[in-house]
This record gives sequence, structure tokens and C-alpha cells, in this order.
Amino acid sequence: METVWSLWSDLEQMPRWMKWIDSVQVLEDNPDLSRWKLASSGFEFSWISRILKLVPHQIIQWESVDGLPNRGAVRFYDRHGSSVVKLTVAYDIPGILGKLMDGLFLGRIVESTIQADLDRFRDYALKIQS
Repeated sequence: METVWSLWSDLEQMPRWMKWIDSVQVLEDNPDLSRWKLASSGFEFSWISRILKLVPHQIIQWESVDGLPNRGAVRFYDRHGSSVVKLTVAYDIPGILGKLMDGLFLGRIVESTIQADLDRFRDYALKIQS
């Protein structure tokens, strides 16, 4: 659990396993805030997130305070020496792009991308741990 927590809670490392996340920068003057940049298929979005709840080895919950509207939580569970990570994300694609894209189609793309990100995270954590 320690490896999983330390990797995920280091937000600036997220682009290593999150395909669409181009960069994350924790703000020096307020470490509860971080600047995120997402880039995919020629589209780019950015936002600033605030950590709402942080319980070490259990949960990180956030919401955007500027830019792309989103919120979510990542929860960590210790299961007999193995770690389980559960990620929940809600988002709103702004402007005409959001109107042009079919919600179900976009939802499937986002869901499959997040699952692939979680798989990459698992592989990365196992590699670091060994």
C-alpha cells in the first residue's frame, strides 16, 4: 500500500501513467492546488484543482476551481497484502465541443482511457515495487 499511495499522491508524476494528462504542477504557494493540462487528438484543456479531502492511504478527493469543470476521488483499499485503487471522475466538456460529442460515445472513450491508465499505473507500481 505504501508504494501505491506514494506514487499516486505525488501528483506531478501522473503523466507517467495517465495518457491524456500532459502535465501537473503543484502550486508552490498553496500545495492543495495543482495546475493540470490535458492534451489529446489536437484538443487541449487545463484546470486548477483543489484537494478537498486527503486521508493518507485511504482517499484523495478533489474539485476543479478554474478551467475544465471536474471533480472526483481516488480511494485506496488494502486487500490481504494487495492494493485496490478505485477512481471516480465527473467532468463537463465545455462549449461547442461538448455539444458536438455524443455523451455515450464520449463516456465510453473516457472510461476505456481511464481503465487503461489504471492498468498502466498497476504495471508501473509493480515495477517500482520489485
